[in-house]
Amino acid sequence: MDVVGSSANVIRLQDLMGGTDPIMLVGAHPDDIEIGCGATLLKIRAESPSVPVHFLVMSVPQNRASEARAGAEAFVGTAERLTLHDFRDGFLPWSGEAVKESFAAAVDAIEPGLIFVHSRGDAHQDHSLLGEVAIQVARSATILEYEIPKYDGDLGRPNLFIPAGKALADAKIEALHSAFPSQTVKDWFDDETLRGLMRLRGIECRSRYAEAFWARKLVMS
Repeated sequence: MDVVGSSANVIRLQDLMGGTDPIMLVGAHPDDIEIGCGATLLKIRAESPSVPVHFLVMSVPQNRASEARAGAEAFVGTAERLTLHDFRDGFLPWSGEAVKESFAAAVDAIEPGLIFVHSRGDAHQDHSLLGEVAIQVARSATILEYEIPKYDGDLGRPNLFIPAGKALADAKIEALHSAFPSQTVKDWFDDETLRGLMRLRGIECRSRYAEAFWARKLVMS
């Protein structure tokens, strides 16, 4: 069953997506989007293949541009738009004006109904900035803020869960390793971390696995 929420308060993922409105995926760095909502993207592409999906990645050094493209291909097939910027990693807040202008221009061009972006409570300064900018430049879109596991220990209490079965969890992990080989040297980029977080969020929504988000504002008609 394709649901979002818990047994006491469930809405369908398709309703949350707003029909065929474009989806906009925003990440600070290559692999952020895929770590934060990769299983959800695989589910969306399988069940709603005609929905346009657009990627916006803000800090992409030249040597990782191919990975950003590989991630989009692995998780959604051919993206409608893949926009890669080369803002300096770790310094997005100090390029805030240009970052906001780039984000706003993408929103104006895409007119997304649903945006996946970093959590505003993320301890990484690049991540939290994009979460803040999203609610400033895309006020008419549904915004879901995803989480990234890290050393800072900033995982919180999300309020929206998208269940995923074992097949989706396995596919997400396999695609991450395939698309982002440069990250395999990092001590946290392994199957146990990726699967463990999905298992924890699955427990919280009575599913085997899940991805979790913060929904800034939802209006039900």
